[in-house]
Parts: sequence; structure tokens; C-alpha cells
Amino acid sequence: MKLGTRGFIGARLTEARQARGLTAVSLAELVGVTPQSISQYENNKQSPSPETMDLISDLLRFPKERFLLEAAQQDDAPVFWRSNVTAVKSARERAEIRLSWVKEILDYQGKFFDFPELNLPKVEAPSDFRDIDSSFLDDLALSVRDYWEIGNGPMPDLLLEMENNGIVVSRIRIGAEKLDAFSQWPQDSNIPFVVLGRDKASAVRQRFDAAHELLHILLHRGVDRKRLNTAQDFKILEDQAHYFASSLLLPEKQFVDELYGCSLDSFLALKERWKVSIGAMIMRSKSLGLIDAPEAQRLWINYTRRGWRKVEALDNKLEKERPRLLRRSMEALLSERVQSVEQILSALSLPAEDIEEICDLDEGVLSGKRPEQKAMPIMKGSAPAIADKGTNIVSFGVPKRKG
Repeated sequence: MKLGTRGFIGARLTEARQARGLTAVSLAELVGVTPQSISQYENNKQSPSPETMDLISDLLRFPKERFLLEAAQQDDAPVFWRSNVTAVKSARERAEIRLSWVKEILDYQGKFFDFPELNLPKVEAPSDFRDIDSSFLDDLALSVRDYWEIGNGPMPDLLLEMENNGIVVSRIRIGAEKLDAFSQWPQDSNIPFVVLGRDKASAVRQRFDAAHELLHILLHRGVDRKRLNTAQDFKILEDQAHYFASSLLLPEKQFVDELYGCSLDSFLALKERWKVSIGAMIMRSKSLGLIDAPEAQRLWINYTRRGWRKVEALDNKLEKERPRLLRRSMEALLSERVQSVEQILSALSLPAEDIEEICDLDEGVLSGKRPEQKAMPIMKGSAPAIADKGTNIVSFGVPKRKG
């Protein structure tokens, strides 16, 4: 009689397998067991032998302790995906699992820090989201700026504004062409979450994605989940988020005052200052009535001729905003010697590389796998220079008081 792994939780194997984007069949092939065996493990009808458990742990790069933890309860709050139809199911599974890890990491850090409280303007919206119009969204965008005391010029670091006002932001490698970002405001929680894709998005695209998800948090928390599975309703929700993002990032008066003409070159002249894509400026100009449909079409034709459908001008120059909350918290635990790397990894039972990604930590902080450094020539008679990266300290919370 073969002995199984005592305390094994099948749901944790499903989690680890989906997190790596594997089917039960592909995992079975890697492990050298039948797909039926994997199904038996995941449904708690059988547990793997200690030898098989070691192999699964190594292949999926998860500590064995992870497979012994009770499964987390499923949150029924809606998840707003940037692409509800075309996104591959496996990619959404991977992304949603990482969202659950963001929550776990935040819970762990919350034992040591008090984070910024949620600070959002109260919104009195129509009871039916289909009754929301562009005028309402323009007013809401201005009220957010006013409530957060941002002013009406170019938006400063949007991710920092969101984090300082109680929204937790993370960036992950989603690995799906049509899935750029998503958000959720869990039930019975005062903490909304926004997860951005770091795969291909430019700095301006990432800012637009963040503003888009902000609208879902502000306005769509109470939407019935069934609505998200209806193509017509889903499109309305997404169009509202698109419009709000444009309005938030490009307030009408200031944008129009600085725009000397509705041409690609005039949009390009504003891009670096406003950190908004030229494509978004075309759409905003059309929605404000600055150009009509034929003029917009001509701009899009020339936009395509310049090769900007894939990469716009300045996309390679503008630096992406970087979330700070999770990263600074983890760095503070280590720098203040509140927790060691070993204690952090033991408490979370997650792979070090995944924690680094979710927290936007520099590679190797937890895993020890530093990126390979290329050898550089040294001038004769001089000592090698030591790089000083700086810290750019950001206030993200205060240590919890004891007692």
C-alpha cells in the first residue's frame, strides 16, 4: 500500500497548476502519472506519494508547505476584466490566482503596517448603470481630481495617487494578448485592488489602464455579475471606463487650451507633458466635438501610416509608473530587520520569484537570483565605480503600534 502525503489539499494543486498555465494532462505528462491521478489529487480523492509530491513541488516551483494549506474562500465580488470575451480562460485563471496572492501578501504585511485608508469621493450615480452619460463621467473625473487635490493640469503619478488613497496596485505578467488589466473590490472589504499587466503596455497605456480600472472601482462595484457576461452590457461598462479614463487624464478646458490644432504633430507635442497616448487624444478630441468622424478617420489613417498602431512615438522614452505600496512594505521589513527573507518566504509559502513580481521588487531581493551583470572595461589606474541606485523613499504607511 502506497502512503500518501499527509495533510495534502487538492485545491492547492489546482491553484499551482493553473498559476503555471498547465492543464491536468500536461502536468500528468511532466510528473509521469495519469491525468486521472491528477484529477484524483485535485478532488481530494487521493493524495500523491511523498516522492510524487516532491516532484510536483519542484516542477511547479512551489514550496511543499503550500500544498498543505487550507484553500482560501472564493470571493463572489465581480472581477472587471479589460477583455471579457477574447481573453483566454487559462490566462484569466493565472491572473485571478495572482490577485488572490496580492491579497495574501497584503494581509501578511498588514500585521506590521497600517496602510492608507480608502479615500474616494461619494458618488450618487443612477441606479441603472445604463443611464450614466458622458456628462456624468466628466463631472466625476473632475470631482476625483478635486477630492484628491490634484488640480486640472497633467495628472501626476497616477499609481501613487491611487495607492495614497487606499487602492492597492500590483503589476504582473498576464501572458495574454487581449488582457491588459483587471480590478476587484472584494465583498466585506474596504480595500479595492487593481492589477496591471506588465507584458507589453507602454507607460501611457498603463496609465490609461489604471484610470480605466479606477472607474470600475468608483462606479461599478454593485453591478450584478451576470451583467458582465452579457456582451451589450459589458460593452457599456467598458465604454464608460474608457471615457472616464480619457476625461480624468485630459480635462476638457486644460487640454483644449494647450492644443494648438487637431493634428498628429500637435498631439505628439503634448504627449510627453500629459503622458497620454496620441490615440487617446484622437478619441478625446472626437468626443469633445473638436473633430468630426471623417476628420478622425483621416487621423487614424495617417496614424497607421506612421506605424503607431504597434508603437507610438515616445513610447520607448516615457518611463512606466511603478507601484510602491507592496514593494516599500517588503523592503522596510527587510531593511529594518523586522523579518528575514526566510521568515517572509515561510509565512507566505509562495515562490520567491512570484512574490518579487507581485510586489514589484527588484529581481533577486527574495530569490537571490540577481540578473547577470555584463563585464565593463575599467580605465587603468582607477578603481571600479560603485553604483548608487538611491531609494526614492515614499510614505506608504506607518508601523503598527504594539499592544
